[in-house]
Amino acid sequence: MHRPVLKLPSWLPVDGFILALVGTVGLAALLPARGPAGSVAEGASTGAVALLFFLYGARLSSREALDGLRHWRLHLTVLACTFVLFPLLGLAARFLVPEVLPPTLYTGLLFLCLVPSTVQSSVAFTAIARGNVAAAICAGSFSSILGIVITPLLAGLVLHGNGAGFSAGSLLKIVCQLLLPFLAGQLLRRWIGGFLTRHRKALGRVDRGSILLVVYAAFSAGVVQGIWHQVSALRLLCLLGVEAVLLAVMLTASSYGAGKLGFGRADRIAITFAGSKKSLAAGLPMASVLFGAQAGLVVLPLMLFHQMQLMVCAVLAKRMAAGTVPEPRREGAPAAASAGPGGAAEATAAVAAGQQPSGPRTLGPRT
Repeated sequence: MHRPVLKLPSWLPVDGFILALVGTVGLAALLPARGPAGSVAEGASTGAVALLFFLYGARLSSREALDGLRHWRLHLTVLACTFVLFPLLGLAARFLVPEVLPPTLYTGLLFLCLVPSTVQSSVAFTAIARGNVAAAICAGSFSSILGIVITPLLAGLVLHGNGAGFSAGSLLKIVCQLLLPFLAGQLLRRWIGGFLTRHRKALGRVDRGSILLVVYAAFSAGVVQGIWHQVSALRLLCLLGVEAVLLAVMLTASSYGAGKLGFGRADRIAITFAGSKKSLAAGLPMASVLFGAQAGLVVLPLMLFHQMQLMVCAVLAKRMAAGTVPEPRREGAPAAASAGPGGAAEATAAVAAGQQPSGPRTLGPRT
């Protein structure tokens, strides 16, 4: 007799990486790195951040990204959602402090609003909803590239006095740990790009392992300093409520705004998903550079928002696909602009497995 197995509904994706992150946080809470071990963890975290951005640069196809510039109106719309509207909403949430959110969680919420968009989940959900996949890939790639500069710059402007700023030391860290490795990856892509493509799955594990190391180091430092006593369960519930409102506003604004700007259905779908997402893979290492020992609490809103956006957008994308008929492909449009049922199934499987859906080989940060 077979015992019933408890399974989550297919429309409710729980990212396995999030479970790994939760486990890493629990390990840091129980066995934080202290003293010499803490110094080793901090050094390893620094190296992991540099490795991550080197791989991001080496994977990103500059030529394919430049080919997407013909959709400049779409990309500007996504960038405006990511780096203008999101930060403005984050600044508007300042009135919630301290009654709803403590200053530490508000800092994390505001940092979440400054992080670039994601490539993988934007592409997957755009494919499921039968939108312009090629545009989603390019939009996510542009956001990831510009975010290396724009996110630290915005953090220095709006988070000054909250643990982030543009001192000479922080600027040097940003250049050495983020920008230089990324540029090195771009320069070496000509020679190592084929190797990275062939070993994409194994290198994906390196990506995620590096991020888990960064999270362990950041949360260990927070545990040692006692910052977790500053947050109660009630405040975490309040944070979830605020993030739900933030995601709903961004999904509505990006979709409605794209329609008002005259974009077709396929492009509106790409804008909706790329313009409402935030990248966990880019945000975690950036936070470790900008906030140091305070990064543990700062990245908590981003981790929660990441899982929330996966769950909500999975439902939304499948409803879009079920309720509409794909538009005929315009002459001269990219072949990947819309995904049929096969593409939707492949994208669903890819996002569940933490892999890049098929399509053009422009690869940026994976989450």
